[in-house]
Amino acid sequence: MRIAMVSEHASPLAALGGVDAGGQNVHVAELGTELARQGHDVTVYTRRDDKRLSPSVMMESGVRVAHVDAGPPRVMPKDELFQHMDAFAAQLHNAFVADPPDVVHAHFWMSGYATLKTARPLGIATVQTFHALGCEKRRHQGRMDTSPEERIDHERTIACSMDRVLATSSSEIFELRRMGANPRCLKLVPCGVNLAAFDATTGHVNVPRKQKYRIVSLSRLVERKGIADVIVALAQLPETELIVAGGGEAADLRSDPEAMRLRRIARGAGVADRVRFLGRIAHCEVPKLLRDADVVVCTPWYEPFGMVPLEAMACRVPVVASAVGGLNDTILDGVTGFHVSPRDPEAIAERVARLLASADLRRSFGEAGRQRVAARYTWQRIAKDTLRAYRGLGQVTRHVAGAHLA
Repeated sequence: MRIAMVSEHASPLAALGGVDAGGQNVHVAELGTELARQGHDVTVYTRRDDKRLSPSVMMESGVRVAHVDAGPPRVMPKDELFQHMDAFAAQLHNAFVADPPDVVHAHFWMSGYATLKTARPLGIATVQTFHALGCEKRRHQGRMDTSPEERIDHERTIACSMDRVLATSSSEIFELRRMGANPRCLKLVPCGVNLAAFDATTGHVNVPRKQKYRIVSLSRLVERKGIADVIVALAQLPETELIVAGGGEAADLRSDPEAMRLRRIARGAGVADRVRFLGRIAHCEVPKLLRDADVVVCTPWYEPFGMVPLEAMACRVPVVASAVGGLNDTILDGVTGFHVSPRDPEAIAERVARLLASADLRRSFGEAGRQRVAARYTWQRIAKDTLRAYRGLGQVTRHVAGAHLA
């Protein structure tokens, strides 16, 4: 099968941990890699954000990355990219006319917008994964939401127009139903974990431990990720250090507004000497970092899916996480970790303390987490579920001579 993935801002080649680089980059890279491993032809179309990038790059996995010229060839916040999506769509149209794929799988709403303008007129089957929904973002962030005003309306159109919409969590299916999506077009296909990469038997990160216990939070440094709540909770956890990984390079965090805010909170809570900010780390280093944790804490205000808890579970490390979004699906409360309400430092401290007090409980949760990931969340299974969704569309590809942008 010839598969085109459209991921306008999240390149599978990007460094992770920046403001707009995270789970979607991993998802596209790992899903594409597994589909290619199973013998399919995969091309990922992403916006050129550096003029030095080649028009086409072949990854070691066999996935081709095509860089699309749309807007200035520099890194831009994703919320500023919509103005360039018509140009992005025009380039996709040319590529699909010249070499039509069997299916186009769009990742994120702007990719869906461009896909509907191109693949639909050409009669190519279309699939959408949103990764995040604007209605949920606006509900939780309010005036802090920097998404384009048009986002929610376009997402509704995309949800109701795609041949298939793959939701990454049960809560997302509920949201999509509220938006008017046809339930027959919805399919639950979560994100996955590279189980071999997150094997819990080898390697440790070179960050010397200074306290008896270590908790780790790994995420982009944005307020909604709830790292401030973990810092406040640390005041109730003696002999415990917090390692925060993510954001820009470590040297850049001295002037990063969110990192500066978190340091002020740590000073105010009296735990500044027990909080360390590592900055961005390479994705290949993530398993080593997680393996060195006694507990991984992930407490965002909201989370469409949340890959870090799954990665921790793959490393046999228990998780304390907010009971939101995809975290409700992946974490079994009292079995692989604990759920807490978002923005609740007291609950975070209580659950972490319970785990730190019992090595047997940590071990039990860790083993159960590994088994859950192996049973449900490997990329092999996610790729099979995705292919089942593709094939369920039937042989709808047809070249329409003279087709044009709607």
